[in-house]
Amino acid sequence: MAEPGSDLDKVKSGSIEDVNAVGNRNIGGRGLGNWYSTDWEIRMGHTYAAEIDKNARFITDPVVTEYVNRIGQNIVKNSDAKVPFTIKVIDSDEINAFALPGGFFYVNSGLILNADEEAELAGVMAHEIAHVSAHHAAREMTRLNYAQIGTVPLIFLGGMTGYELYEASSIAVPLTFLHFSREFESQADFLGIEYMYRAGYDPQAFIAFFEKIEALEKRKPGIISKTFSDHPQTPDRIENSQYEIAHYLPAKPDYLVTTSEFDDVKARLARIENKRRLHDNRGLKRPSLRKASASPQDGNAPPTNGDDQPTLHRRTDDTSTTSSTTSSN
Repeated sequence: MAEPGSDLDKVKSGSIEDVNAVGNRNIGGRGLGNWYSTDWEIRMGHTYAAEIDKNARFITDPVVTEYVNRIGQNIVKNSDAKVPFTIKVIDSDEINAFALPGGFFYVNSGLILNADEEAELAGVMAHEIAHVSAHHAAREMTRLNYAQIGTVPLIFLGGMTGYELYEASSIAVPLTFLHFSREFESQADFLGIEYMYRAGYDPQAFIAFFEKIEALEKRKPGIISKTFSDHPQTPDRIENSQYEIAHYLPAKPDYLVTTSEFDDVKARLARIENKRRLHDNRGLKRPSLRKASASPQDGNAPPTNGDDQPTLHRRTDDTSTTSSTTSSN
């Protein structure tokens, strides 16, 4: 395992390899490779975030949401992002996190519960923040437009027709916003490692977590969201990340790996999840018998099943609520 700064290269000032220039770079901004403005990214992200907010079930506990938001905002401050971020926690066992263009960022509770250290959670969040910072969704859209020129009429700043949607838990999000080319995934690895390093975290945790969840998927198939697992940490990506750590990140005297607060928040979240599962199970399994004081001969008799027997009415409790926590940079 490579140590930061173990074989430093001289880098060009202001380049993507220059970790000291983070925040002062324009990576993937508008131009030939990106036809879309930041305003467009924010509008599109806001549109689909509104749909997610209507359909997803969220963790609303203020201790959990404030903690996750604080980690994310710290990374955003140490990134190349040009937009404020809104960070929310989705109540889902799946290991997943995704960020829409414009800075609308969602972290599944399953990701937090399966991380062993704060740096692992920070590494995944940094990777997703990198997708937004480098305008990967807009650049994927631009590539799609280039491919369609001359064959399909286009409305460049119009709606979202013309490409697949990703659907999970009744949430429909353009696939182009979530699935990226191998090149863009590798760039998000590179930038994400820079961002978590700048935020004070051990960059090795990013690699370790992706290796761990690949092993976990083999033991528990389906625990990892398809959008999260479509671009696994292949040997070449791991090698590239190790090279970056050794050659472009100057050594520091210490790194943040984890905190007692992480352990406390994770335990609190586990209690919330257990309580929710218990509530859901009770709501599905608990029958109730409708009683009537009147006899079958009067007009207030209970309904029957045809054999003059009372009909059981199964009650399903639906008390889940959706709320949000908004934070801006």
